[in-house]
Amino acid sequence: METREQHPAVKGRRSVLIGVAVNIVLAASKMTAGILGHSYALVADAIESTADVFSSLVVWGGLRIAATPRDATHPYGHGKAEPLAAMVVALFLLGAAVTIAIHSFREIRQPHHAPAAFTLLVLVAVVITKELLFRYVFTVGQDIASTAVKTDAWHHRSDALTSAAAFVGISIALLGGHGYESADDWAALLAAAVIAYNGYRLFLPALHE
Repeated sequence: METREQHPAVKGRRSVLIGVAVNIVLAASKMTAGILGHSYALVADAIESTADVFSSLVVWGGLRIAATPRDATHPYGHGKAEPLAAMVVALFLLGAAVTIAIHSFREIRQPHHAPAAFTLLVLVAVVITKELLFRYVFTVGQDIASTAVKTDAWHHRSDALTSAAAFVGISIALLGGHGYESADDWAALLAAAVIAYNGYRLFLPALHE
């Protein structure tokens, strides 16, 4: 007999809450480092992590609703809440991509300081953390066959990709010296494109489901 701890809905919600806790810490760390280190790519990364917190809470709510028993108004249960939550998460990704792209264009047009070298250390820690979190949450999503949880996992992978892009951009800005300061902002723009693609790719399966 399956215990409460082993129940798919419980496993899914637990993985989502772990992601929320990690994202809150990372978002605060990246925003602080981005502002102090003059890195818009890192600030953009923090924006995506903040969006991750809200989208993960949407997934958590969708999983709770989907797990409730069927009733008179929902004779087939509440299972559609899960793909609906996945669609909302995908829209969060698209919204984050647009926000980052707009701010990146503004930063590219304005001269500014090169980012600080310490921001690279922050990004290395972020990429490793988010990749490990992606693998954990995605494994849970596969185990319980949850589209919403797997979509939430890809949110973590997108965050790892934006951090990796920021690392490359900041490295170019630091190594290139004067005239290469905007490499950081171009990296943020590239990250926005990756996020938008992932949002689109995750929206369609949820819509079909």
